[in-house]
Amino acid sequence: MKVAVVHEWLYIWGGAEQVLATILEMFPEADLFAVVDFLDDSNRAKIGGRHARTTFVQRLPWARKHLEVYLPLMPIAVEQFDLSAYDLILSSSHAVSKGVITGPDQLHLSYVYSPMRYAWDLQHQYLKLGGLDHGLRGLVARLIFHYLRLWDVRTHYGVDRFACDSAFVARRIWKCYRRHADVIYPSVDLERLPFSEVKEDFYLAASRLMPYKRIDLVVDAFRQLPDRRLIVIGDGPDLKALRRSAPDNVAFLGHVPDAVLHDHLARARAFIFASQEDFGILPIEAQACGTPVLAFGRGGARETVRGPDRERPTGMFFSEQSANAIVEIIRLFERGDVRIDASACRENAERFSPLRFKSEFQLWVDESIAEWQFRIAGVGTAASEMAPGSVRNSREAQPNRQAAASRDVLW
Repeated sequence: MKVAVVHEWLYIWGGAEQVLATILEMFPEADLFAVVDFLDDSNRAKIGGRHARTTFVQRLPWARKHLEVYLPLMPIAVEQFDLSAYDLILSSSHAVSKGVITGPDQLHLSYVYSPMRYAWDLQHQYLKLGGLDHGLRGLVARLIFHYLRLWDVRTHYGVDRFACDSAFVARRIWKCYRRHADVIYPSVDLERLPFSEVKEDFYLAASRLMPYKRIDLVVDAFRQLPDRRLIVIGDGPDLKALRRSAPDNVAFLGHVPDAVLHDHLARARAFIFASQEDFGILPIEAQACGTPVLAFGRGGARETVRGPDRERPTGMFFSEQSANAIVEIIRLFERGDVRIDASACRENAERFSPLRFKSEFQLWVDESIAEWQFRIAGVGTAASEMAPGSVRNSREAQPNRQAAASRDVLW
């Protein structure tokens, strides 16, 4: 089969790009498409040196530094890809890539990190954090999000089958599209993560420094804990403002090489994770290093961190996104009522191995191809009886499906 892989945009390296790298490793002959491709050489090496076929947005002024300005053009851009020569289209999507145009004799499988959060359930939070919750600019933003929602709903019909990175996202997909999705957790490269049972007297937060990551809350919490140390790793638009307002016990390292990040993950007393993420790679990397996680108790962290109510816990949860809640969970953690072993953290992280992801992803693709071949051949189950993306139907036909199926719990 001739395969195309469609990714949103390539300009920073994050969790979605790590999944993309694994997909490209599994399909080495596939052609790569993206709205823009601005990867530097070091990150491009992680996808085998590939260059994506891009859209007109690549050539627009300031696209490299201010890509978000062109978000309203992204749906139009991604629809310009001519994929008519491909049998299998794999879209890697958190915004628009699932909206590529495909034909009735093509199979489109979409691995979704989330429907557009800023256009759906987190719209009000994004508007408020971006200072767009009032005024003319706020009205324009709401109109854009309304348009994106309409387009997002329409384009889900072009996807034959969905998979996603957590049960939390599967619920969001059901809410937005009324479509089922298989849960296939992303992988973490455990081999390159150092394990240590010896911890030093500092806490760690790391992420892209953007408003919804809520690093500001972590910094404010340590303002109330002047005798504790916090180290923040990461770069982004909020870095300068956070540095200016931070107390003396908070240090910002900015962007650092992976080896430096992993060294701090292994030595930290605990990793603090304040955002509501769809999955979240860093909490798993922290656990792989033997480090407990103190996380906001919503989203993907609930699936990747074992809380105090579980056997061999690996972290603790705070119930609201506030500095006071973070202060409280730090104090509870330091009381030691919940015993968290470094070995338990590592053991939990091993659930997310690359081998497991590849096995489940390949099984999902193979099942989907089998359904598609029956459908276009006009034999077996009629297309009207097996709606595209009907995970439940495929499972009835495949009773031995393993881990990915067992985790697809939507309610």
